[in-house]
Amino acid sequence: MQIGVDVGGTNTDGVILSDGKVLVSEKTTTTENVGDGVFNIIQAVLKKGNITPNNISSVMIGTTHFTNALVERKKLKKIAAIRLALPAADSLEQMIGWPKDLVSHLVPIKYFAKGGYEVDGREISKLDKDEITKIAEEIAKQNYTNIAINSVYSPLNSEMELEAREIITKIIPDANISLSHTIGKVGLIERENATIINSALTNLAEDIVESFKKALKKLNIVAPLYISQNDGTLMKPDKVKEYPVLTFACGPTNSMRGAAYLSGIEDSIIVDIGGTTSDIGYIKSGFPRQSAIATDVGGVRTNFRMPDIISIGLGGGSIIRDDGNKVGPDSVGFRLTEKALVFGGDTLTATDIAVKHYNLDIGDKSLLNNIDDSLIKNAKIEITRLLEDSVDKMKTSSEKVPAVFVGGGTIINKENLNGISELVIPDNFAVANAVGAALGQVSGEVDRVFHYEKLGRDKTIELATEEAKQLAKDAGAKEASIEINEINENPLAYLPGKSVRLQIKAIGDLENY
Repeated sequence: MQIGVDVGGTNTDGVILSDGKVLVSEKTTTTENVGDGVFNIIQAVLKKGNITPNNISSVMIGTTHFTNALVERKKLKKIAAIRLALPAADSLEQMIGWPKDLVSHLVPIKYFAKGGYEVDGREISKLDKDEITKIAEEIAKQNYTNIAINSVYSPLNSEMELEAREIITKIIPDANISLSHTIGKVGLIERENATIINSALTNLAEDIVESFKKALKKLNIVAPLYISQNDGTLMKPDKVKEYPVLTFACGPTNSMRGAAYLSGIEDSIIVDIGGTTSDIGYIKSGFPRQSAIATDVGGVRTNFRMPDIISIGLGGGSIIRDDGNKVGPDSVGFRLTEKALVFGGDTLTATDIAVKHYNLDIGDKSLLNNIDDSLIKNAKIEITRLLEDSVDKMKTSSEKVPAVFVGGGTIINKENLNGISELVIPDNFAVANAVGAALGQVSGEVDRVFHYEKLGRDKTIELATEEAKQLAKDAGAKEASIEINEINENPLAYLPGKSVRLQIKAIGDLENY
């Protein structure tokens, strides 16, 4: 049996799966101490299913805490940022274009140093060990331990970043050092931004992972723990401590994977409707389509892997105004059960519209008797318009495709939409995110520039494929289950040597799944 937990900003959802079936599911309120919330939900599902802890083979958790920490500017550590670039790439300093309030929380100290590579692999200049030593000594004097190192074109060659880390670690043994080649893709500024964010969150990551472990220990669960990441697969806890940014989109990603699994439809639009927002994405072969452009996270442009998702201010708690012609984007959120009219509150919400329109058995329907039919009609038209516009933006062709609706706010729309072939609401739709977390697959990914002139196309792809498979195995996948999920080739015509950006992803089942 596997436990899947998804920790959201409002609710924490939990499920227990066995042989691919949902045995039990539950929702609890998210707590300020994330460990307490995880303890509560796991205790609740074990009790509800009358299941003993020794029956659990693995625990998978998805959490939005790292994203929330960045967006809310909480629990972030001050950072030192080093760019290996001189004498080139110094026209833009680090953290250019960042929100001022975020910069003030990180209290950054910034350094340029010799190093980096040209796009064809030649050195811009050699790494100056004495220079790095001097920078490390300055950082140590100011009591900074969270350090982000970014070398120009490090995804092509990571040697200078690794060497710089080795030098700094000797001077600051307890340093938390983030290296850009392990986090972002080609694109200097966006990769650097992602690395700095990661560096600021590593202490919080350690605290959260330890709180998860303590919760499991308290529950007498000895099964291994895994954390959800952005591509819908799982990471070991120690990797989360190093790379917290890789969990940023795990909430909507878990919902999308859970929706595909529960519906049995592996190629479709996914609409995850919560209390405040709706996330619309596209599933291909059971996994979210990845975003091909730089992603804005907390006001900062980044380029680590993220799913292609549109978020709109539409949910079960969305406030209705202007005789039903305006829906959201503001919401009563987690206060729905005290604010909505149907629960005796004073605010007209999308849930009230759904209860009245579909005659749902929620709250006290008699409290909605005075709502005018024209207002209900207008609000339903606006909800439909918001959903259809977002679905249309997510599609890549005019062909109709199915749409799977999940999330607690799914009650606000039950009709088919223009542009989709059918609307599917699967069983356990309200806890699709926890189901997605519990699916128990891990991945390995290669994403960098190769030169086909050296070994030829077939041999290069073969070696990169083996590397991706090995990374999946290292992440905990059963060797026999590992398959190549995706291969993307993007020729770079402006580079010599038949240069290609090659993206290969391997996915396999957990050893103990």
